Amino acid sequence: MKYYEVKFEISPFSSDACDLLAALAGEVGFESFEETATGLLGYIQQTDYNEKALNEALEDFPMSEVTISYQANEAEDRDWNEQWEQEGFEPIIVGNRLIIHDGRHLPEQLSSASCQLSIEIDAHQAFGTGTHETTRMICATLLDMDLKGKRVLDCGTGTGILSICALKLGAALAIGYDIDEWSVDNARHNAVINGVDTQFQSLLGDAQLLNKVEGTFDVVMANINRNILLNDMNAYCQKMTPDSMLILSGFYTADIPLLLNKAATLGLTMKVQKEDNDWACILLTTC
Repeated sequence: MKYYEVKFEISPFSSDACDLLAALAGEVGFESFEETATGLLGYIQQTDYNEKALNEALEDFPMSEVTISYQANEAEDRDWNEQWEQEGFEPIIVGNRLIIHDGRHLPEQLSSASCQLSIEIDAHQAFGTGTHETTRMICATLLDMDLKGKRVLDCGTGTGILSICALKLGAALAIGYDIDEWSVDNARHNAVINGVDTQFQSLLGDAQLLNKVEGTFDVVMANINRNILLNDMNAYCQKMTPDSMLILSGFYTADIPLLLNKAATLGLTMKVQKEDNDWACILLTTC
């Protein structure tokens, strides 16, 4: 995948301004940030970069005394996860019932009787290892659901971790899709190493491909940024039945009202809300 590196200059500089800028930029598709002495370096996939949307977001910056300028350049085309892939990550425990680990760190906790299941993730340029709050919250939500025999749709599948979690909890089938070819291949790979590949399909594309996916789903889940969720929620609903559940994350707690307003227009209401470090996860059902 190809990225832009956007250099933001903040004047006067402050950590509070950096945090607010990261939140606003995250809403228009930026995936990661590095703080500098005078601002931030932000990284966004070239296909997601929208200068007009970024300018509109910056116009809403709440600190009137702060001036923000930026310059976008094509980032070096390299494996952004290379160091992470070499070092791996420490095992992550979700709700004392799920352990997420890589192949390099086989945790002693795997033998714990309190853990229902374990998931091994080998991430190659794909999002979703359990290290992020949003991934953990959706996994925790799945742990509290009866998924036996269910059909699951995973929008923006990344590493495939959410589909794998659902399948290990008894789901009959999971279909995931992603706009990034690396993620699609990586999700298939992770399904194989977790022994659920015969029940999992990983497709390349965005929400428009749902028109070609047959059938409806008992559970639809999407861990994507706020603007994509608002744009694609109608497409998700087209693949749901009156008894289906929709799990959304990838946004901040401050964004919940916007998402609920959109959900209400589609006949959905919130049943569960989770929060972790200002990130949010909501479970929606039909009214």
